[in-house]
Amino acid sequence: MCEFRKRILVLFVFIFSVFAIIKAEIRKTIISPDEKYVLTFIIEKNAKLETCISYFLMYEGKVVVEKSELDIVLDNHISELAMAIKPDDNYHFINDMDFISQKDTSVNTTWYNAFGERSIVKDEYNQSSFLFEKRSKKGYQMQIDIRMYNTGAAIRYYFPTNPKGLYYKIVEENTEFVFPEGTKAWYARWAQAPYELLPLRGWIDQSERPLTCVLPNGLYVSLAEAAMVDYSRTKFQIKKNSPGTIVTVIDSNVDAITDFTTPWRVIMTAGTPGQLLENNDILLNLNEPCKISNTDWIKPGKIMREITQTNQNSKAQIDFSSKNGVDYLLYDWKWYGPAFDFNSDASTVDIDLDLHHWIEYGKEKGVGVWVYVNQQALLSQMREIFPLYKKWGIKGVKFGFVQVGSYRWTTWLHEAIKLAAQNELMVNIHDEFRTTGETRTWPNIVSVEGIRGNEEFPDATHNCILPFTRFVGGVGDYTICYMDKRIKTTHAHQLALGVIYFSPLQTIYWYDKPEYLIDVPETEFFKTLPTVWDDTKVLSGEIGEHVIIARRKDDDWYIGAITNVHGRELEINFDFLPRSEKYEACIYEDDANIGSKTGVMMRKKVITSKTNLKFTLIDSGGVAIKLVRKSK
Repeated sequence: MCEFRKRILVLFVFIFSVFAIIKAEIRKTIISPDEKYVLTFIIEKNAKLETCISYFLMYEGKVVVEKSELDIVLDNHISELAMAIKPDDNYHFINDMDFISQKDTSVNTTWYNAFGERSIVKDEYNQSSFLFEKRSKKGYQMQIDIRMYNTGAAIRYYFPTNPKGLYYKIVEENTEFVFPEGTKAWYARWAQAPYELLPLRGWIDQSERPLTCVLPNGLYVSLAEAAMVDYSRTKFQIKKNSPGTIVTVIDSNVDAITDFTTPWRVIMTAGTPGQLLENNDILLNLNEPCKISNTDWIKPGKIMREITQTNQNSKAQIDFSSKNGVDYLLYDWKWYGPAFDFNSDASTVDIDLDLHHWIEYGKEKGVGVWVYVNQQALLSQMREIFPLYKKWGIKGVKFGFVQVGSYRWTTWLHEAIKLAAQNELMVNIHDEFRTTGETRTWPNIVSVEGIRGNEEFPDATHNCILPFTRFVGGVGDYTICYMDKRIKTTHAHQLALGVIYFSPLQTIYWYDKPEYLIDVPETEFFKTLPTVWDDTKVLSGEIGEHVIIARRKDDDWYIGAITNVHGRELEINFDFLPRSEKYEACIYEDDANIGSKTGVMMRKKVITSKTNLKFTLIDSGGVAIKLVRKSK
């Protein structure tokens, strides 16, 4: 009887011990500097005694992300076999990990951004780094970094140097975001796609990033990617059989050499859509500081396209640009031959155009020249043509139809950006590419496309979606087509877009010629319009409904306000202005009765911080305002 009891006791102790191991968990809390964000990091064992890591996120006491798993899948078996190491059966790297240590750091600093939406950028965060090591293979380590800003949370994986020199192949990264029931997302199937507001179920494909979500508790969330420079592009999809759960999907395998970090997975949260745009410096902060020692040659500005690519029109456009504040002229594709043909030579001019003459003529007139080069020529010739273009006096290169997404083309593209910087060439990257904050590191990236822009003639509702979705991710080349008859908005709406859409290289006359712009006086608004800013404020906005944005350069402010396809009354409160100052406002608004080519009326008014102005916007309409500080 005593022996039986002893066996029962031993069995009970064993069962209790296993139960304790299964249920044992470690919880760590990381809080933003202003204490509004609280992320709980959880390490626990499942029934198979595998390690599982998860997190959940709160903002101002409200649930943002419910308990969500972190998972990364590596297939290192070929490298392991080559090094006479027995491969793992389980490629889910985290499952075989034991927690080793935690390191906490805090940063509070600022940096100057001469090429952004605000010149002084605050970089303040608390970070916790959790180090793990494989139970079965000592030396195999992984660190998970959690960084908490006042503007959002960011998560990444870091792999320290492997002492056996193994190469890592990342085949999946399954970072989950479990949202409260009833959440919807502004879904875009590809980078230049239209947007749809969809529930988190039944998506036919992956969605682009950043991905803006609307939560039932009144919060707005943007899921984004930062520092995607040596990796494979991430998109978002609904987890299989798990409605309400979004999971990351990388475009292709990543072949990594340790030490190595993945891009940051970013969760921005705000009480209004406009706060997402105001807080998007988090993406810049998650990238490395500028690597260009002298940036004096990077000159943001406005650009128009020379459509005909002829000598006669080149002169007309350079003369027009010189008189109207347009800084650059673009010679678009086929100037060197068929752009999709590897036999075309981008070091020579293949049409009847004296390009060198117009480069020199542009210098005399203060107008720089850009050229388009398609990926075929970039791939085969960039090491030859970039130094050549610098010698010619070319100011920038528009990269055309680049492949994006895969690890191969991502790394290639960033090498091209770096090579362009070494030759003092600015770049504008088309077509599907979007930045992830690397404009901080390489500010010669003065614009990128990755946007359903004006050359596709979207409606005004689409234009009211973009500020809170695509532009949360940074610069975008919308290609304003001011005088084209195919535009679906008013001309005052088009003027306002020059303020609302941020691009250090702002295309304002995509399909236009100088003769189209005779007797169009309101284009004086574009003449002095800056393209980089000292401050940016979203005064009002609802996704797909309307937006009002104010931006400051030096002492002057510019305001853009637009509505969707439906007219509405909007009020602009100027209480953001200094209390002791007066400004002269030049206001551009729609007035069909004015009898001009474009129906844009101009008027002036003295404005102070106590002024409130009401505007009645017509369908697809807008208002543009320039505020010049009056001398005391």
